Amino acid sequence: MAADTNAADTNNTKDTNNTKDTNNTKDTNVDDTGLTYHGDAELAPGLVDLAVNVRRPEPPQWLRDELARTLTSLAAYPDPAPATHAVAARHGRRDDEVLLTAGAAEAFVLIARVLRPKCAVVVHPQFTEPEAALRYAGHPVRRVLLSPADGFRLASASIPTEADLVIVGNPTNPTSVLHPAALLADLARPGRVLVVDEAFMDAVPGEPESLAGASQVPGLLVVRSLTKTWGLAGLRIGYLLGDPGLLDRLRRAQPLWAVSTPALAAARACSSPRAVAEAEALARASVEDRAHLIRLLRAIGGVELTGGNDGPFLLIRVVDGLAVRDGLRRRGFAVRRGDTFPGLGPDWLRIAVRAAATSDAFADSLREVMSGVLT
Repeated sequence: MAADTNAADTNNTKDTNNTKDTNNTKDTNVDDTGLTYHGDAELAPGLVDLAVNVRRPEPPQWLRDELARTLTSLAAYPDPAPATHAVAARHGRRDDEVLLTAGAAEAFVLIARVLRPKCAVVVHPQFTEPEAALRYAGHPVRRVLLSPADGFRLASASIPTEADLVIVGNPTNPTSVLHPAALLADLARPGRVLVVDEAFMDAVPGEPESLAGASQVPGLLVVRSLTKTWGLAGLRIGYLLGDPGLLDRLRRAQPLWAVSTPALAAARACSSPRAVAEAEALARASVEDRAHLIRLLRAIGGVELTGGNDGPFLLIRVVDGLAVRDGLRRRGFAVRRGDTFPGLGPDWLRIAVRAAATSDAFADSLREVMSGVLT
């Protein structure tokens, strides 16, 4: 059923100061500058990258070897069947419950192109591509803005009952909040598509709140990415898990051979038991790196940790965030500005979790910057 993009859709959303702000979502041509801004825009030669959440500077050697082996077969058209089967086995799914995509971003574009929601809801702050894709496809978007006052935690009552499309991240970028799987599953309704973006779920040891294997939840689509953990942002590989009928509709909106042969090889290799075990080991090691960064940040005056601490990044709030971000750049560090995420402002910054030595150097620079800002 086509969405009525000419009907006014007014909703009350909370801003970060808990005041009411009524947004008319009739106009799908809103200023979307922030929605298309991403961490790579922060980078410049010579800067230490704390702005992008790709967790490796390059794929591991064994994965590079797998990719190199595909170079002799590039004359043939890609065959997604082996990779689809590997991904399905990794999550205890049937093959027809998997749709491989050119990165998680393509999954959001397919959803926006195929579905015709009357009331599309995006839970913010979160990755902005889902809303951008919906708006570009002509759909009005209703925002549910979570509050820093309660740690950006989601309550099921905040989702409008009339919502027929709900999109939420878990763990959420940029807040690093991990929502309970039971709470998210409870958002499912007849006639509603529930999209859970799990692009960073493999960074959580054990993936305890994942819905990737929850084939019994009606209308659920889980989005996964292989680019973050495996250093494959330039390769573009991700996938959707969900109902075969819904996935088939999305598949028909894809161009032929949408996923390249090297990307398919990556999907197959990164879904193997060996790769899953390696990702788990990396996630467990990252817990210590994140705890170390948290201790450093808590010791710096004027720095407030907000949100959660379950993702490979942390969200902080500082005084005069623009000046702090510029000061860090002058000292050689790129961090992600927060004001392009709906619900946040210029005093929020997202910091990627890196090795302890990098965090030590970053904390020294942040301490210097904050001392100048606060005096």
